[in-house]
Amino acid sequence: MIRVEDLEKVYDSGDRALDGVSMEVGGNEIVAIIGPSGAGKSTFIRCINRLTEPTGGSVWLDETEVTALGGSELKQARRDMGLIHQEFNLIERLTVMENVLSGRLGYMSAWRAFRRDFDAEDISRAREVLDRVGLGGHENNRADELSGGQRQRVGIARAVIQRPKILLVDEPTSALDPETSIEVMDLLTEIAREDDIPVLINIHEVDLAVEYADRIVGLSDGRVVFEGTPEELDEQAKDTIYRGGESREERDAAAEARDANAGGSDDRDDGLPEDVTQRTAREG
Repeated sequence: MIRVEDLEKVYDSGDRALDGVSMEVGGNEIVAIIGPSGAGKSTFIRCINRLTEPTGGSVWLDETEVTALGGSELKQARRDMGLIHQEFNLIERLTVMENVLSGRLGYMSAWRAFRRDFDAEDISRAREVLDRVGLGGHENNRADELSGGQRQRVGIARAVIQRPKILLVDEPTSALDPETSIEVMDLLTEIAREDDIPVLINIHEVDLAVEYADRIVGLSDGRVVFEGTPEELDEQAKDTIYRGGESREERDAAAEARDANAGGSDDRDDGLPEDVTQRTAREG
């Protein structure tokens, strides 16, 4: 189980990406994080495994405080957190098999990792995982020969072969077409149920979050502003997450009013004060 307490991230510029975010993710549940661009969703995912260093709060993996670890202890904790990247993060010139096996590098010595000296057991396991994600027979294809959906499946296989305690997934469908997005979400759901591990997903597509997640967390300006079931994500909740509590109708009405005011100011000649405009018209 992952437990996050009062997580904060403030950049050197002073921008606050996360502002006291807390949540728990456990069992084999799928938790979707939604919110507008810039809400802190990807930063939150990356702070959990400390690819981005938080500036406050704590992250616990079972009974281990991840935010207190360093060196080899942090490396070991990261082995238990499979990360699936938005941009796939594959090594283009390597084969599918080599990319998947890179998920085992955290279990190897530096010398064996440098030589890419994998055990026969790891290679056998990689073939099983590739069959599971629908890429059996593609072991020797280079990564740059694959479609977007296939590349994402390689990323999933690489995370699964780690035998993680949780999957952290950063926008897995943003670069995929709708049909492939559904296939990827089906696969992630299958892994969660069959491997009995939780999946924490940062996702832009609200409809996919509603269809696949057991629980939805809404972030806005780095804060949790909604947490509930898909059934509880009504229009009012979406307004809170995406429009600061302002309904779509209110936002549209405000935009129309601004446009009307802007148009009214254009009726005057070159923006001159009214008395000058009137005098100019008379003199003309």
